[in-house]
Amino acid sequence: MTVSILIVDDHSAVRRGVRAILEGRDGFEVLAEAGTGAEAIELAAAHKPDVAVIDYSMPAMNGSQLARRIREASPHTEVLVYTMHESDALVRDVLGAGARGYLLKSDADQHLIAAVDALARHQPYFTERVNEALLAHYLAHPGESSQLDTLTCREREVVQLIAEGNSSKQVSVALEVTLKTVESHRASAMHKLGLESTAALVRYAVRNKLVEP
Repeated sequence: MTVSILIVDDHSAVRRGVRAILEGRDGFEVLAEAGTGAEAIELAAAHKPDVAVIDYSMPAMNGSQLARRIREASPHTEVLVYTMHESDALVRDVLGAGARGYLLKSDADQHLIAAVDALARHQPYFTERVNEALLAHYLAHPGESSQLDTLTCREREVVQLIAEGNSSKQVSVALEVTLKTVESHRASAMHKLGLESTAALVRYAVRNKLVEP
């Protein structure tokens, strides 16, 4: 059986590297590549790939947000998030978003094929470097939420864009919503997270890997 794959990364060189690894395996077919979150969602909806391999650190929409949107566009698609960051918070976040695999980029050469193979069979895949106790706890308590889970998808998008240095006006243009809507989402997110300033919001986003420092 052929496993169809979507690769999502904003760096074309990384996409080429991931494609080269995956196409070295018989039965794997890379259907499409995407350089932005919006493009990835459109391609997932159009092609319904078996597996989407997505970089966590995407501009404007991080891996957790994108995983959730891809799963909404194509519920059959399993999502593998790969990242430079080794973080319990990120593991909780991507699991909560519906991803079933988490792979460090430093492990990709050794584990990428095995990870995609597992997800194609609808089995989770996490390398040993991911905290096994955390994973076991989360899978045993799937309803348990983290602080980030209190944010809506749009609130997360606003937080990420602000943390990336965008003004509220720039965020409104990027998301195609009114300035008042952006301010409302920002205020709601800050209230939920218990933050009182934009600087604190940026620090929170960096600390929780919503953006890269």
